[in-house]
Parts: sequence; structure tokens; C-alpha cells
Amino acid sequence: MNRRDFLKAAGLVLAAGAPRYAPGAEKPGPNLLIIQTDEHNFRTLGCYRKTLKPDQAFMWGKKAVVETPNIDWIASNGALCTKFYATTPVCSPSRAAFVSGRYPQNTPVVTNNIALDDNIVTFAEILRRVGYATGYSGKWHLDGNGKPQWGPKRKFGFADNACMFNRGHWKQLEDTASGPRVKARTGGKPSYSVGGADKKSFTTDFLADKTIDFIRKNASRRFCYMVSIPDPHGPDTVRPPYASMYDSMTFEKPRTHDKPDKGLPSWAQKQKGGYGQAKYYGMVKCIDDNVGRILKCLRAQKLMDNTIVIFTADHGDLRGEHHRHNKGVPLEASAKVPFVIYYPAKIKARTIVTQALGTVDFLPTIIGMMGFKTAGLEEGRNASDLFTRGKAPDDWKDVAFVRGTGGPDANWLGAFTGRYKFIVSPRDIPWLIDMEKDPDELKNFFLDPEYRQIVRDLSAQLIEYGRKYKDGRTSVATIKADLDWAANGKGKFTPTARQPRSKAPVGRKRKKNRKPRQ
Repeated sequence: MNRRDFLKAAGLVLAAGAPRYAPGAEKPGPNLLIIQTDEHNFRTLGCYRKTLKPDQAFMWGKKAVVETPNIDWIASNGALCTKFYATTPVCSPSRAAFVSGRYPQNTPVVTNNIALDDNIVTFAEILRRVGYATGYSGKWHLDGNGKPQWGPKRKFGFADNACMFNRGHWKQLEDTASGPRVKARTGGKPSYSVGGADKKSFTTDFLADKTIDFIRKNASRRFCYMVSIPDPHGPDTVRPPYASMYDSMTFEKPRTHDKPDKGLPSWAQKQKGGYGQAKYYGMVKCIDDNVGRILKCLRAQKLMDNTIVIFTADHGDLRGEHHRHNKGVPLEASAKVPFVIYYPAKIKARTIVTQALGTVDFLPTIIGMMGFKTAGLEEGRNASDLFTRGKAPDDWKDVAFVRGTGGPDANWLGAFTGRYKFIVSPRDIPWLIDMEKDPDELKNFFLDPEYRQIVRDLSAQLIEYGRKYKDGRTSVATIKADLDWAANGKGKFTPTARQPRSKAPVGRKRKKNRKPRQ
């Protein structure tokens, strides 16, 4: 079945592809604006530091902070989710889950640079079909290997996607007669150089300008717009004055930086990872200032009262925590991302959501909150009651399923709640982390008798998740044996033979201008 036939079967395609509502006669509903960043450590946001104890909030020192008043404003006037996780904490799989409401293995984007399936129905497609003006600018990373690949032909409901590019962490963009392009060039080819960037060409500023243009153009009708800023992902460079704004700041080692590796699973072992934050903070500050510009535009257009504003990220960045950089592991700074939402018509100011959610839950939640029907294809949960009523539905389970990259036998799989993380892997014995007793994630409570029922419950839920959502990882021999014992076993736990661990390089600092992993 091709994409058009599939959508027709789902009731989302009409004769000749015409929208259900003509412009000016849209079905009533709020505007939707999503601001997404890339590889963003949640501790860099003031609103998240307020939710943490000091030893967790000030990971690089009590005086080493970047202030984010505009993002904090969204949180203080709306809701903040303390446990929002990337369903897979790397770029493409997390983004696929976010736009589709489906688990990565069913999109089928299980690692970076895999194209989203033609049959996926995104939240933008749903809103486009009820008359919304839709658009997207910035990094997409769901159309395969193209780099930068402007304006992918498959729009997935984002009708205005001229400023969407598939891949890359370009620092400078510009408009040309033939469309947008990367401004920095080396030998005629796009470059990551930041040299000469200013408040018009620097990518964060450029994309904020495009967002403002879209809002102004569509102020008289309902719109859905997503801007995906490729910072603060590396390379750690930013335009003046942000480039030197934090150079004099003294950064301390994260409290887990020099931990011993003994007894830790493969996904928590040391790798390369310094903790210099000056340029990273500069990128975060530039992002926050541009969030302020976008909010100012919404106010000037008198749209704040009927616009849902969301700030989030695709995944985190360890920034030296656990002597690691980047992402891809179940540790908090890798897997947990900021998620703050402003919607004054339905969400009370200073709402805090403590239940575990994943990027896979976004589509059913936001479409439900806006009062529309989904295509019925989503696998995530509608969590709108947590935000609008302050309590979960009667049948709610506080659990989010999070998985590593790759095929069934390649990586870890976890069940996360507001307090616990239960993680299985073909290379390690199961781990149970109690985030209240051990927020540094250094102790395994899996075999502690006091936690036996927690282990039983979470392992049973992982087994059911694997069956229901066709995650072959739960059928890998070692993982299946571990889950069977964890859910039903009696007596002493006997681990099965494990895959060998790879030896990770230790102690090398991340180079300032090292080409980032995509």
C-alpha cells in the first residue's frame, strides 16, 4: 500500500487532495508552536534547576549557570514535565517518535539517518487536514542521508518546508534567489565554520526570523509551526557576543566525572568527555534570547491567549557527567529532555507533571489537548489530563519505555517511571536505579529484596510492551531470560552468558571544533 492509499484508508485524504476546510473557515482550535533544540542538557535551564536539589541542579558549580528567563517564562506560566524522555536518546529515532506517536522500531527509524516510512501520519498532517497552515524550519533528520538537503519532497504535513533541511549542524544560513543555503563555504561546499556569523546569518537567529515571518504571515488563521534549532549540539561554537560571554566562568567537574567504573554496566562506563561549558552556555543563551524574540512576536500579534507554545529537545547531552559526552544511554542527562508547555486556556500556571512521559506520547497528547481526533495509528499515550486536570486517567500507568539504538540485539531497553529506571541489556545484568535514593545513578538495586516487587512490575510491563509493540529486543536470549526471572522467578538470580563489552576510550577531552556525530 502506498502513502496515498494508506492515508485514504485512515480517512485523512480527501478528493483531489483538497483540504477539508478552505482558508478562513478552519475548524476552531488553538495555534501550535513548537521550539525544539538538539542535544540539550536540561540542567542548563533555570526552570529545571528549580526542580532539583542543589547537588543535582548546579552540576558544574553553584556559580556556573546560564540564565534562561524566556524559556523559564513558558514554564512558570504553563507546565513543566520533570520526567520527559527521548524514546530513543539520539536524533532521528527521537524525532520520529515525536512527530508520529509511534515507537522507533515501527517508524522504522531505530538509529540515525534512516528515512521515515511513507505511511507515517504526523501531528502536522492531522492539523493540515483540518485547515491549519503548517510549516517547519531547521533540522529534520528523517529523510535518510541527504546533507543538508533543503526542502525534502516528502513533507509529512509540513506544507511550508522550504527552510527545512535534512541533516547537519550548520552555524550560518542565508537566503538566495534559489532558496536558503548554508552561508559558510569551504571549497564551494557547505562548512560548519562560524567565522563571520552575525545576528542575521547565525543559524539560531536565522531560524527564529523564519518562525517570526511565518507567525506574522498566518496571524489571521490557525497555524502549526515547528522550528528545530540544531544547537546546542556540537560543534561548540557560537557567534559574538555569546562566543565570549562565559569565558571567564569557572566550571567544576560534574560530581560523577571521576567515578570508578568497577561494577557499572557498559552503558555507564567512562568514555571521552570533558566538561568545558563556556561555548555551550553561549549557545543556550542565544537560544533563550531568540525564544524571547518569538514570544514578543506572538504578543505583538495578540496571539498569546490562543497559542500553545512548547519548548523541548530531541535528546540530552551528558557534558562530562559520568565522564561522557553526547547521548545514546539511559543516564538522566542523556535521555531526559526539557519539556515545557504554555496553553493558558487549559493549563494552569506553574503546573508540574512528575509522571514519566516519552517523545512517543507527544502526538496523542497534543492532538487530544487541542480537541481533535488522531489517525488512530499512534502507540504513545494521551497524557493531556496530566497537564490540564493535574491528574492521570483512571487506567494510567506511570511508565515510559525507552530504548537504545539499532536492531533487536544491539542495545539496551528500559522501563522508566517518575522514580525508577529498570534497564536490560544483552551485555549486562539488569539494572534498577532508584532516582530518589541514588540520583547519580551509580547503584544497582536489582537484587535488593526490598525492590523485588518493583522489579516484578517493571519487567512484566517490559514483556508486555515488547509483545504489543513488536520490539524484538525483549526476545533476545539473554534479555528474555533476565525478564522471565525478574517477572516470575524465585530463588537466586543466575545471569546467562553475556556478549563481550567493547573497550571504551577513557579520559580524552572533546576537541572544540571536532566534527560532531550526526
